[in-house]
Amino acid sequence: MVDVTLRHQVVDLDRGTVEPREVIVRGGRIQAIRAATGPVDPGVLMPGFVDAHVHVESSMMPPSEFARVVTCHGTVATVSDPHEIANVLGEAGVRFMLEDGARRNFHFHFGCPSCVPATGFETAGATLDAACVKRLLADPRIGYLSEMMNWPGVLGGDPEVMAKIAAAKAAGKPVDGHAPQLVGEQARAYAAAGITTDHECVTLEEARGKADLGMHILIREGSAARNFEALWPLLKERPAQCMFCTDDAHPDVLKFGHINRLVARAVAHGVDRFDAMRAACVNPVRHYGLPCGQLRVGDPADMVLVQDLQDFRVLRTWIRGECVAEAGRCGWDHLPVEAPNAFRQASFSAEDFVARSGRDQERVRVIVPRDGELVTEETVATLQVREGVIEPDPAQDVSLIVVVNRYSEAPPAVAFIRGFGVGHGAIASSVAHDCHNVVAVGGSRQAVAEVVNAVFERRGGVAVRDAHGVDIRGLSIAGLMSVRPFEVVAEAYETFSARVRAMGSPLQAPFMTLSFMALLVIPALKLSDRGLFDGRAFRFTGIRADS
Repeated sequence: MVDVTLRHQVVDLDRGTVEPREVIVRGGRIQAIRAATGPVDPGVLMPGFVDAHVHVESSMMPPSEFARVVTCHGTVATVSDPHEIANVLGEAGVRFMLEDGARRNFHFHFGCPSCVPATGFETAGATLDAACVKRLLADPRIGYLSEMMNWPGVLGGDPEVMAKIAAAKAAGKPVDGHAPQLVGEQARAYAAAGITTDHECVTLEEARGKADLGMHILIREGSAARNFEALWPLLKERPAQCMFCTDDAHPDVLKFGHINRLVARAVAHGVDRFDAMRAACVNPVRHYGLPCGQLRVGDPADMVLVQDLQDFRVLRTWIRGECVAEAGRCGWDHLPVEAPNAFRQASFSAEDFVARSGRDQERVRVIVPRDGELVTEETVATLQVREGVIEPDPAQDVSLIVVVNRYSEAPPAVAFIRGFGVGHGAIASSVAHDCHNVVAVGGSRQAVAEVVNAVFERRGGVAVRDAHGVDIRGLSIAGLMSVRPFEVVAEAYETFSARVRAMGSPLQAPFMTLSFMALLVIPALKLSDRGLFDGRAFRFTGIRADS
């Protein structure tokens, strides 16, 4: 922490002004802001950026390393849901995130996961019941109840669900929402239960409807789910109810920017620059009660120097008066980190991944992912049956998709998917929202077995099988995060993504899209470790189109 006096153009988001000012920082706080006399230095000083909803685990880095990356882009705080690691390690996983994040001078605002497991139709490594949720919410380091994905439980008044919401209300902490495509009276009932936000809107009409109910809308732009272009007009209509978030952002995305990029895009679309900055710097602070400074006298010196208020390229970042990043580089070194995990030992052959039929051909239900979204569609394909086994067909771009329970012995779940474009190759990952079993897609059962075995052998990671053979990058922290520095993780991830695209995949983020193919709470068709799931009817369904 260094006392400093800065002379720049300074943003006042309360008044909506930009004026030459002298900002005096003493003891990590802003002691005074006064009119500058004479010339000021280049750049514009403004409050730091906040990601209003993010799963740090999706960056494939622990909190201590994640902070090292995003501070370079002006982010000083995150509203972080440790839901992913909680599904693997339970309460111990949440406490790991709290403790690792506390090693950095960064405002991590962690929530208590509300849905572990997310549904009763899949196998997680742990369960957080209402008693555990109440205990976690009593921890002052926990700021809110994380996304309530079990909207059927909310609408049906499920006692366990309602007890979790009641515990958050009793603790005076907000409840985050997660209700994709929920509209009308169902959305009204969901909001009336005390849900205050939603980050799952994919259309402007849906967002408007939820905003009308008083909900805050988080405009999301992550690696797999990109909703900014559909939702940005809401910043003009309801600026006080909007925030920005990434939700799930892989290291290749974080390499080039974070919330600052969304502010720049909003301004480029004609959104008032002060409304765009408030969505990124003020609205989340007020909604969640974050301890972040707002560039006012007496506040912690959490601030960013940007080149201008058009591109928002970050020159320096301060947190509590410490200059933590400058010229695109963080001043912190990589920290060694523990690697808690949960993975059974197992090995598989092609014969473990079969869907049987007594016919010569079979019409099967096929999952169809939408690039840039979490929702999927459903189609039907006719596949050949050889020796009683329904085979994938790379010529139709119909691949095998499997989900394998990593916590306990159980037969793999098998289905079919179109749109990954992996040909006769395969990819696999232990990042598989939300329970994080092992998910794989491949053009043959043998290729699938090879990548699944690679992930089990390393107790977590992402794997590729292409013409060059099988390769894997380990994720030793809960099968979700790496112990390596960001630079190494980002390079490996980019290399693997490029290999998948070279196989023929048209997807922008093939591994991120793969990770959501087991996310049952997002319609329409998904696969859990227990079978093919219809997210619209919220029940299991058969592989065969006539079942």
